[in-house]
Amino acid sequence: MSKTSDKQRIEELRGLLEKANRAYYVEAAPSMSDRAFDELLEELIRLETQNPELFDPNSPSQRVGGEPIEGFETLEHALPMQSIDNTYSTDDLRAWHDRVRRGLGVESPAGDGKSLFRDDADLTFVCDPKIDGVAISLRYEDGQLVRALTRGDGVKGDDVTSNVRAIRPIPLKLMETTKASLPEVLEVRGEIFMPSKEFERINAEREKADEPLYANARNVTVGTLKNLDPTVVSRRRLNFVAHGRGETVGLDDITTYWGFLQKIREWGIPVSPLAKLCDSFDQVVRTIEAFAQQRSDLGYGVDGMVVRVDRFEQQESLGATSKAPRWCIAYKYPAEQGVTTLMKVEWQVGKAGTLTPRATMEPVLLAGTTVQHATLHNIEEIHRKDIRIGDTVVIEKAGEIIPQVVRVEKDKRKKGAKKIQPPQQCPTCKGVVEQEGPKLYCVNPECPAQFRERVKWFVGRGQMDIEGLGEKLVDQLAEEGLISHFADLYALRREDLVGLERMGDKSVDNLLDAIEKSKSRGMERVLSGLGIRQIGSSAAKMLALHYPDTKALMAATKEELGELPDFGDITAGILHAYLHSPQGQETFCKLEEAGVSMKSTRYQKGGALSTPATVFTGKTIVLTGTLENFSRDDLAQQLEALGAKVTTSVSRKTDLVIAGQSAGSKLQKARSLGIEVWNEEKLHQAMQTT
Repeated sequence: MSKTSDKQRIEELRGLLEKANRAYYVEAAPSMSDRAFDELLEELIRLETQNPELFDPNSPSQRVGGEPIEGFETLEHALPMQSIDNTYSTDDLRAWHDRVRRGLGVESPAGDGKSLFRDDADLTFVCDPKIDGVAISLRYEDGQLVRALTRGDGVKGDDVTSNVRAIRPIPLKLMETTKASLPEVLEVRGEIFMPSKEFERINAEREKADEPLYANARNVTVGTLKNLDPTVVSRRRLNFVAHGRGETVGLDDITTYWGFLQKIREWGIPVSPLAKLCDSFDQVVRTIEAFAQQRSDLGYGVDGMVVRVDRFEQQESLGATSKAPRWCIAYKYPAEQGVTTLMKVEWQVGKAGTLTPRATMEPVLLAGTTVQHATLHNIEEIHRKDIRIGDTVVIEKAGEIIPQVVRVEKDKRKKGAKKIQPPQQCPTCKGVVEQEGPKLYCVNPECPAQFRERVKWFVGRGQMDIEGLGEKLVDQLAEEGLISHFADLYALRREDLVGLERMGDKSVDNLLDAIEKSKSRGMERVLSGLGIRQIGSSAAKMLALHYPDTKALMAATKEELGELPDFGDITAGILHAYLHSPQGQETFCKLEEAGVSMKSTRYQKGGALSTPATVFTGKTIVLTGTLENFSRDDLAQQLEALGAKVTTSVSRKTDLVIAGQSAGSKLQKARSLGIEVWNEEKLHQAMQTT
């Protein structure tokens, strides 16, 4: 075959495969069999290999996965990915509807001309199935997929673009006849999920290989997206459906969510065929009730129905709280229950030494997944429900996420059912177990199980923030005997890490660099990361305001600690006991010897009450957009040290908005409310003169 005919055939194959993907995932009308698709794909890969000059990063062949990657970079969302408030009853849904109407100002008979609609005829909704998957933000620029970020903490997410490119339903480029009609920027928020048949296929393979079965499809989806080898992603048939928008540039003609769904579907992005436009609240209720009858037959996990105001103008007017938008809500269906037999109870040890009972049961299908384990909460809950080994129990998923035992079918109890006794020794270290209220604790601070969980917390975001040091790597380091104390992290050498699983040269360099950077986080992060009972981020922040370093903190009396704002006798007693225990003193000493800063970055003499007045004192500030010279966390910390209060949502109580690049709805709302807005240059000038 000539080069010309090769090129023509390659272009033909790419077109056929792209059309097949669209027919299957967007139009729900498959145009060819899986076997025919695979044969065409194999032919395309062969021809592209023979003609490397015809390489195209957007070719369907590139979905089969590339080389393993070193790790995931954490990036900031152009617009935050907020969660959605839940409701579980029609009455609560109606209350939300009433709040929406009040928020939009249904015009009175007199009329003031300020309402965004005259009556309910101008208020429409879209009902959209709430798929149980992993939230993702896809960013297209001039029609090309350039980035895919997980939700993360809502402000920042992990860049999983290399893996998302291997997911067939997600178009690598938007399908449009003229490039000029495509938006300059299009961010589509959606859900990546695993169909039930694929989940069952994977578990069948694991069972055949005598490997532990996965608990549910969502967990497998999370693990697949976070796999460092894109070929694993390509082998698992993940699906995608869009359910929202992020930043858009050049899409001003689309004024409703329903119109947005229709437009992105034209461009080849899958949307739910079950989404429905409703012109009244009664129709919303009917849609939710009708969908309840069909959701179990869909072939993928759906735990509710999202109801949202359709018009973007009205969405902007309603705004959002710090956690969720006011213009949408998720109606959750009652949790599905199952009946099974309790076989045994194991006690797991958490980072603070808490012993949590975990039930192992005969496997049962529940909400589309096979469930074998459930939480029993604590020993008092076990006694209250009179749960025994061998009992027939009713289980359900709380919010369809965490399985729990609801009750015992006592009329089916067999003779010999064994009462569950609290452990007298820690199951991991055999140390002393004490009960405090309903909870049991292992009081041995050297407990290996506690230590692993504490380290995983210590290195996480918001604490020491050591990127690249995930749960599996912590387990490896502990198993290899490389860490037995927090300070051991700072003694790790290249030769210790190179031989570990999935640790290539670049990964090792990145990790060692992240460990080194974490030394300068300061006393607040250290205290928050150690897992001291009752000492979370808020308490650590308060301590950092009042004490310049850990030596000053250790010199404080229990009475002095108890007088701090939001501290009490119990918290002061727990902290004081830890600070003066041999283990606590050893921890501080070893960390300081390892070069970790134990000084406060927030300290103000006399604490927060004596913070000197600045231009920021007493102001409520919101940060939005991408800042070039600051990270949001660091800037928020600096502003709070200067007397400001940093919040996440714009309201009439906001005094100042600091807007970086790509600032979106928060900036628009600030301007509509007449709130002062600074750019980064003005912020820098103000901080220089403070």
